[in-house]
Amino acid sequence: MEEAGQPVNNHRRKIIALIVFTVFTVIGIITVYFYLQYKSTHITTDDAFVDSNIHTIASRVKGSVKNIYVKSNQFVKKGDVLVELDPADYEVKLHETSSGVGAEKAKLTEVETRIEVAKSKLTELSAALGAAKANLELQEANLKQAENDSRRAENLYKKESISKDRYEKMMTAYTVALAQVKSAKEQVKQVEKELETQITIVKQTEASRTAQASTIKEKEAKQSAAQLNYGYTKIYSPADGYVTKKSVEIGNRIDEGQPLMAIVSFEDLSVVANYKETQLEKIKLGQKVKIKVDTYSGKTFNGKVESIMAGTGAVFSLFPPENATGNYVKVVQRIPVKIVLDKDTDPEHVLRVGMSVVPTIVIE
Repeated sequence: MEEAGQPVNNHRRKIIALIVFTVFTVIGIITVYFYLQYKSTHITTDDAFVDSNIHTIASRVKGSVKNIYVKSNQFVKKGDVLVELDPADYEVKLHETSSGVGAEKAKLTEVETRIEVAKSKLTELSAALGAAKANLELQEANLKQAENDSRRAENLYKKESISKDRYEKMMTAYTVALAQVKSAKEQVKQVEKELETQITIVKQTEASRTAQASTIKEKEAKQSAAQLNYGYTKIYSPADGYVTKKSVEIGNRIDEGQPLMAIVSFEDLSVVANYKETQLEKIKLGQKVKIKVDTYSGKTFNGKVESIMAGTGAVFSLFPPENATGNYVKVVQRIPVKIVLDKDTDPEHVLRVGMSVVPTIVIE
């Protein structure tokens, strides 16, 4: 009985083993099929990190640090005062340039007054010239009348129709009229010369006004520069973010352009994913991205592809490869892809610059 039942049990075991193998094979095939389907629509890389704008804070002017209003890792808002330099030297320079502008403007007022006086004198001389010319015309008319009277008197005197005394008076009147015309002409010439001189004076004073206005602009430019330098003694945050790499203390003497700290902005967080060049064929701008962060297990962030870098990461490295040297070894290159996070990103899970992430681009 026992020997007869043993072949039956072996046959049953073989059937069960075959069924199990078949089931696992089918499951494996299905798993591989769905895995390949998933890989064809989901492109993943673990060579990715969180990136953002990092603002290096430096002074535009030299000076001694008077106050520091922030600490390392402190959150600041755009426009907050970070560092204040001692403004004494720049305040003195500002007062000096302001006084210089005031003095030059006072000179300009004086020049304007001289121009008004010169123009008033010019108007008077123009009127005087008109009067002198009118007087000359009058004297020339008198001379003409006296000349006619003298001729008539001479004819009458020859005919003994008038006395010698009257004749002499007529001749004297002619001589006087001739002298008056000559005097009137000289007066016209004198007024014309004075008028020309006054015109020159007006032009010179107007030219001095132009020069003075240029001087004022130059002084005002220096005043504006002094005002800017005075304002630069306070250093403000250029964006919302966190203070990092703080390397300044009260009393330090700093130079122009010296880095003091950095502000890591969280307004434009993004992910830089270095995909292999063989993965880029299906990546398009605007595609959705699922992002997992090593720091927050089980948490998924959403984003989209914003741009693809114009070159590989190796090309922009400090020592780019020289493939023409003859020692070429083909290596799959990686090309950075910028992924921007959705605006509704969970604020309770803060992303820090440099965090490792695993982005998955969904191909639709």
